Amino acid sequence: MLDVFAPIAPAADLTIPTKHLRGVGIVGAGAIVRVAHLPAYQRAGVPVRGIVDLDQEKAAQLSRTIGLEPVPDLDALLADPAIEVIDIAVHPAAQPEIARRAIAAGKHVLAQKPLAQDSATAATLIDAATAAGRSLVVNQQMRYGEGMAISRAMVEAGWIGEASAVLLDVNISTDWGAWPWLLESSRLDLMYHSIHYFDSIRALFGTPERVFCAAGRRLGQQATAETRTMTTLLYPDGRRAHVNVNHENIVGDYEARFRIDGSAGSVRGTIGLLYDYPHGRPDTVEVNSSVLPTDGWLPYPVTTRWIPDAFAGPIRALLAEVADGTPAPTRGSDAIRTLHTIEACYASIASGQSEAVAG
Repeated sequence: MLDVFAPIAPAADLTIPTKHLRGVGIVGAGAIVRVAHLPAYQRAGVPVRGIVDLDQEKAAQLSRTIGLEPVPDLDALLADPAIEVIDIAVHPAAQPEIARRAIAAGKHVLAQKPLAQDSATAATLIDAATAAGRSLVVNQQMRYGEGMAISRAMVEAGWIGEASAVLLDVNISTDWGAWPWLLESSRLDLMYHSIHYFDSIRALFGTPERVFCAAGRRLGQQATAETRTMTTLLYPDGRRAHVNVNHENIVGDYEARFRIDGSAGSVRGTIGLLYDYPHGRPDTVEVNSSVLPTDGWLPYPVTTRWIPDAFAGPIRALLAEVADGTPAPTRGSDAIRTLHTIEACYASIASGQSEAVAG
């Protein structure tokens, strides 16, 4: 029965052709670079040429672990002709200025999500990259994770007929203390966590027309902003997506699951990373289809992980765009629509009504 998966298996391919490779400089030396960016790039053969951080000693130590000489500062990184791509992994408030400097220096940019803390600022970065003829891609990796990529491929292959509904249900405990700045942020889950889910849904259904969102907190929680959200994405043709997220599960019965329903079957699975972040476990994916047919739920053999494997996806797409002009799925002009979706969610929370998504 596993032979049935052969036609969709390439959807999870994250290999990068040698001819596409370009030198990469990384801005940021935090945990996500250490556990995700660098391992993914090493496996994919992406040549990292330098790492910088405001904490110069931290950047120097991380550089030495992969055999690099330390780079003194951002100016030196941007001046290096062997570096064509700047991968930014810093506090979101600091990202726009770094991106502008990188673009002005003639570099292509892989930016963290969100591209900016508001869509107006994001638009200025997109305009700057366009004017300079540089690629600007946002590091939305979840859509490249094997679970999401294979599920989307099953839908696109017509295995569940016409897809009409998506459910993402996440009930976990998140230690926001790992990101001290998030504890005081006025925005939390939607902007910095559920953004992954909205992007993955957009990869499948496109941008919603309207959203309805409600948010809350647990009494006594550590973080200032919303840690519980319920969001419905509304499409004009009747399709719906529902995202239910709780970061304040204090009893330990964690869940992180998704489901896509269609006219001829369903795809369901789990988001493995969230069961033991950041190590996690592989996603699971099962399909129940009258098109194949599957005779019940048929599991797909997922073998990779969101962290670190999916982090090869955005850089792979950026390098393809640079090499041959293939538009990167999460290029700035597309990723801003995910940001528009999030802004509509916050507007819905404030109004208590559904709100239109800009664009």
